[in-house]
Amino acid sequence: MKLMIALISGVLFGAGLTIAQMVNPEKVLNFLDITGQWDASLALVMASALTIFGSGYFLLVRTKDKPLLDKEFIVSNNNKIDNPLIVGATIFGLGWGLIGICPGPALATLLTGNIKFFGFFIAMLIGMQVAQKISKTIANE
Repeated sequence: MKLMIALISGVLFGAGLTIAQMVNPEKVLNFLDITGQWDASLALVMASALTIFGSGYFLLVRTKDKPLLDKEFIVSNNNKIDNPLIVGATIFGLGWGLIGICPGPALATLLTGNIKFFGFFIAMLIGMQVAQKISKTIANE
């Protein structure tokens, strides 16, 4: 049941990204270009998503002691802002700002068959592996 709900959630998320045009790098880059051809429509997408999530969270999640299909909520206790977080967020932001796509929409666009997105996805996987090796090296020092 958990896998089915995860699949349905992923398909719904991907469909939402596609309908909102967040899989279109030009649309995202125009949203980020506030001094040029700014397109504020993605702000409406974000506001809608936050409204729906916030309502669902406060009405359905916050009032529960445990999730519907699990024993407990798993919430990280890590609230430390450290160098790996800052470096990772910076690289993520630069990548998103330079090419207009981030990991979620990149996954959703793999189905289009566009070779640029496969290249991005492969580079993302390589970057994740490199980051993991760096993290292990730092932890062992």
